[in-house]
Amino acid sequence: MRLVDWNIQWGRGVDGRVDLARIVREARALCDFDIMCMQEVTRGFHEPQQMGGLAGGPSADQFAELAALLPGMTVIDAIGSDLPGVGGGVGGGKQRRQFGNAIVTRLPVRQVLRHSLPWPADPAKPSMLRVALEAVIDTDVGPLRVISTHLEFYSETQRLAQVERLRELHQEACGHARRPARAEKQDSPFADSGRPMNAIVCGDFNSAFQSAAYRKMLEPIAGAPAFADAWTLAHGNDARAATVGLYDREQWPDGPFACDFVFVTEDLAPRVVSCEVDAHSRSSDHQPMWLELR
Repeated sequence: MRLVDWNIQWGRGVDGRVDLARIVREARALCDFDIMCMQEVTRGFHEPQQMGGLAGGPSADQFAELAALLPGMTVIDAIGSDLPGVGGGVGGGKQRRQFGNAIVTRLPVRQVLRHSLPWPADPAKPSMLRVALEAVIDTDVGPLRVISTHLEFYSETQRLAQVERLRELHQEACGHARRPARAEKQDSPFADSGRPMNAIVCGDFNSAFQSAAYRKMLEPIAGAPAFADAWTLAHGNDARAATVGLYDREQWPDGPFACDFVFVTEDLAPRVVSCEVDAHSRSSDHQPMWLELR
């Protein structure tokens, strides 16, 4: 099973050009992925910047664009920041501006869960609403919960609260795994609540390697298998590969460091074949990562 994780910055490369097709081509060149997790996917941010759009001019609906670029795959969306369209008036009228995460897969998908992450007040820092997108996917290494997330950039208070929530959600899922409820009936929305314990949590944690948020993700979790860093499992004590700041020094003036991670539950640790970072791509301000399990 191969998974790619990438904060794509709405497809905006270091050259300033938005090109979602370039993102897809490069991801496919990394590996024949079964699952791709993305952050910073947008809908409704296509207007010029002075009218509330994003730099480079993404398409009106990047989730739909991904579906067109990846025929035969399922595209799942989750919106963190959901804002009115600029100039839409009280009643709307303009497409809402939405910013969030995606999971794309060619594998069968069971449940899909969209978790709003905590947003405790931190008035000294700008912030946005964040989300964790979870899909239960049938893979050739068994059913997995795959979570694509993106934590707050400016506020450590919010990041730490969001990591704690990810851990609580894992604990809750393991409770469903141990004590599932039967479906009410086959065609009911009251479906079987059983969920696998094994999970992959990946995304842009906006937290440096060995930061407080990173360390918290690895702490033991009562009643649930703990998480391990897939890159460390694959590389041991080797120097950490940077995932941001390699080429875009305007946004990252302090230079390269690692802030994108792939965490796997400890039961999956023996299955990690490789976890790599592409140090060559300039198609986002972040570098793509990929994981292989067997």
